[in-house]
Amino acid sequence: TKLILLDSLLQEMASRKVLTLVLLRKDGQVLLGMKKRGFGKGKWNGFGGKVEQGETILEAAAREVSEECGLVVKTEDFHETGTILFEFKGDPVLLEVHVFQSSKFEGSPVETDEMRPQWFKEEEVPFSEMWKDDELWFPLMLQKKKFDAFFLFEGHEKILEQKIDVL
Repeated sequence: TKLILLDSLLQEMASRKVLTLVLLRKDGQVLLGMKKRGFGKGKWNGFGGKVEQGETILEAAAREVSEECGLVVKTEDFHETGTILFEFKGDPVLLEVHVFQSSKFEGSPVETDEMRPQWFKEEEVPFSEMWKDDELWFPLMLQKKKFDAFFLFEGHEKILEQKIDVL
């Protein structure tokens, strides 16, 4: 039985990708990046990506911010905002996204191969050019409320199921 339990645990881990998403804020603005390639191309989003083997979730968040827009955020300056579980119909891999925000960072945003950063006023976030779920949880993030959420997508534009719990 121990072997069966271990096997099912490994299968569960293999079917879940752990990712980070960081929203940087200052003076009533939020920094978003226009995704230039890969998953989410053509959408405004925060900065983040896959947690690599051997790094913590916070280390991954800091690395991704640096790689995608050139800013430096110390791991202790991230505030955990939420966790979002994404399921895409027909795809067995779930995306477990750890959402952070910070208003402490060093440097100036620069365009990279992957992202074109731009500051937006919090009341002018371009939801029509973002993932459909963003407008549902972004207000919680802006109010610094912690949340857990689940979204089931069909394709990249249609939400079939959703659940948001404010913690």
